[in-house]
Amino acid sequence: MDATIAAQARATVTAAAVNLVMSARDDRPTMRAVLDTTLAVPDGQPLVWALHLLGHPRATRVYGPDLMVHFCAHAARAGIPMYLYGGRSPAALELLIERLKARFPGLRIVGGFSPPFRQLTPAERERVVQEIDACGAQVVWVGTGQPKQELWMHEMRPLLSAPLLVGVGAAFDFHAGIVSQAPAVMQRHGLEWLYRLSREPRRLWRRYLTQNPRFVIGFARQYLRARVHARAPRPTP
Repeated sequence: MDATIAAQARATVTAAAVNLVMSARDDRPTMRAVLDTTLAVPDGQPLVWALHLLGHPRATRVYGPDLMVHFCAHAARAGIPMYLYGGRSPAALELLIERLKARFPGLRIVGGFSPPFRQLTPAERERVVQEIDACGAQVVWVGTGQPKQELWMHEMRPLLSAPLLVGVGAAFDFHAGIVSQAPAVMQRHGLEWLYRLSREPRRLWRRYLTQNPRFVIGFARQYLRARVHARAPRPTP
């Protein structure tokens, strides 16, 4: 992230959960947005386990809320200006800004916008582009949920001069104190989904009770194919 800012390049980063993987399988625009992301890191513990089983033992979890916290601490020291795009409401966004600034003295949050729960009109989109470019943000944190934030970053990346667009899902809610995070032991054992479902059942039941089983079945098929391929005899040179 620092190298991208130093080079004034343009990149997108997303902390991917199971929901994003399954959304990409079901929806072509989401698939294109994910594949176009500069860096997609495994946010969900099940994705880390899946990577290990597929032969990537060094894969570790990059938890979106932790990524945001660690970079905010760094940005406060380095003076990196940031913009926040997301939040459940303007009031929730203001609360997030207030808490981040209190936690990280010197943090430069140079703008923010809580979008409506609908597609932006062309005029609204243009205003957002102008506001972000005018404020001089080097990092735009996007917290509108997956896959909405990946689609937004894919659409806006060519239009924005900010070097980094970073999608962090529910991190806005967590750091604003609106939603509590799962205990560390539940996160380590891949049970964060159960904790979140217990806190917001009406909003999340469909995602977890349909996407999670489909992911397990889809990964099992991929794993079996990989095992068969690995055992297949190789042609003699």
